[in-house]
Amino acid sequence: MDNVFSLKGKTLLITGASSGLGKQTAISASHLGAQLIITGRNVEKLADTYSQLEGENHISISADLTKPEDLDRLTENIPPLNGVVYSTGISVLKPTRFIEQADIDQNFSIGFNAPVLLTSRLLAQKKLISGNCSLVFISSISIKYPFVGGAMYISVKAALENYARVLGLELAPKRIRVNCVAPAFVKGPMLDQTREATNEDVIKQIEARQPLGLGKPEDVANAILFYLSDASKWISGTSLILGGG
Repeated sequence: MDNVFSLKGKTLLITGASSGLGKQTAISASHLGAQLIITGRNVEKLADTYSQLEGENHISISADLTKPEDLDRLTENIPPLNGVVYSTGISVLKPTRFIEQADIDQNFSIGFNAPVLLTSRLLAQKKLISGNCSLVFISSISIKYPFVGGAMYISVKAALENYARVLGLELAPKRIRVNCVAPAFVKGPMLDQTREATNEDVIKQIEARQPLGLGKPEDVANAILFYLSDASKWISGTSLILGGG
C-alpha cells in the first residue's frame, strides 16, 4: 500500500522559506521526498535553508513578493505545482492608538496582498496549479484569542483566513484544496520579537495559556505536511488550531 503521508513525487512552493515556519516546513518536506521551490527576501538566509534541504533538484529563488516584477519572475521560473505554503508575514506589535496608515500598508502588503496576488498569478497560469493540489496558509490562533498590541497582525490573519475559505469554495470543483493552520506562539523569531517588544513576564503569560507548553516550528510544519499530503485529500476550507491544548 502506498504511504499517503509521503510527499515523494510532489513539487511544492514555499514562501517565506528564509526563516521561521517557512524554513522548517521546507526542511521537513524535503525529508519526506518533496521537490521544493523555496523563496524569500533574504538571500543569505534563503541559501542557509537551501543548504539544509535533503535530496536534489530543489530550486531557490530570492524574491520580494510585494513587488509585481518579483512575482512575475517567480511564477515564470517554476514548474507545475502540487502544493503551496504561504508563510509570508510580519509581526509588529503596536497599541491601537498609535496605528498609522504606514502600519496598515506594510502589514497588509506583506501578509495579505502578497499571498493573494501570488495565488492569482499561479491560477492564471493554468499549468502551475491543477487538480489534487493543496494550498496551505499560515493563520494564527490570535484570531480567536487576541492579545494587546496585535491589532494589525490579527487583522491581517483574519482577512487571510476568510480569503482562504472563499478560495477553497471556488477551487473545489477543480479538486484543489485550501486550508489554514492557526498556530499559537512557538519557539522562534516571532516569539523573540515579542520578547524584545514587551518583557519576560509577557512571555511567561503566553506559556501559561498553552497547557502543553510552547511548541516548536516542527510541530507546525508537521501539520502543514499533512495538508500537503494525499492523507488530507478530503479536507478543504478548514483552519486547524495548534495551541498546545
